[in-house]
Amino acid sequence: MAGVSSCMKYSMFIFNFLFWVCGTIILGVSIWIRVSKDAQQELEIDSSVFAGVDLLIAVGSIIMILGFLGCCGAIKESRCMLMLFFIGLLLILILQVTGGILGAVYRSQIETSLREAFQESVNSLQSSTEESKVFQETLQKFQTTNQCCGLLNGPSDWGKNIGNNKICECELKSSSDLCTYYQGKYVYKNPCGDVIINYLKDHLLIIMGIAFGLAVIEILGLGFSMSLYCQIGRK
Repeated sequence: MAGVSSCMKYSMFIFNFLFWVCGTIILGVSIWIRVSKDAQQELEIDSSVFAGVDLLIAVGSIIMILGFLGCCGAIKESRCMLMLFFIGLLLILILQVTGGILGAVYRSQIETSLREAFQESVNSLQSSTEESKVFQETLQKFQTTNQCCGLLNGPSDWGKNIGNNKICECELKSSSDLCTYYQGKYVYKNPCGDVIINYLKDHLLIIMGIAFGLAVIEILGLGFSMSLYCQIGRK
C-alpha cells in the first residue's frame, strides 16, 4: 500500500500552523480591543465600531479552529479532522465567492443602501442626546481629517448644531473648491458621504485582489487536505 507523502504532510502542518497563529493574533487583539477601556481610548475606538470588532472575534475563532483541525489532522493523519477542515474551508470559499458575485451584481444598490443609511444618520447630527453626541464627535474627527462636512447635503445636515464649537470649520477662511461661507463662518462644503463612497469605489479593486488571493490560498488548502485525506485512506 502507498504511504503518506512526508513532504505534503509537513507542508500541510506548517501551512495550518501559520493559519492558526494568524487566527490567534486576530482573536487576541480583537478581544483586547473589545474589553480594554485603555485600548479603546488609545486607538480612539467607540461603541459604534464594536460590531466590526465582534466580527473580527468571530473570524479569528473560525481561523483558529480550522488551523487546529488542519494541523492535528496532518500530523496525526486523522481523516476525520482533515475532512472537517476541508468542509469548513469549502464553506468559507463558497460564502466568499457568493459575496463577491452579489457585490458585483448589486453594486449600484450598495451605493443606494449606503445613502439610505447616511440619511438615517443625519437625524443624529441634528439631535442633542448623549448617544448622538458620541456619533457627532466621531464624525467631527472624520470631517477634520478628510475635509468634508455632514453626510449627504453638506453643512445643512448639522441643522442648528452647525454653530456649536468648530464643527466643519475650514482652515482656509475663504471661498474655494473646498470651503463655502455658511451661517457666518467658512466650512467644508463636500459631504462626507461622497468621500466614503468614493473611497470604497477607489479601493474596490484592492479588496477584490485580496479576496482573489485568499481564494487561491483556500483552494490550495482544499487540494492539500483532500490529497492527504486520500493518501491516508490508501495507506
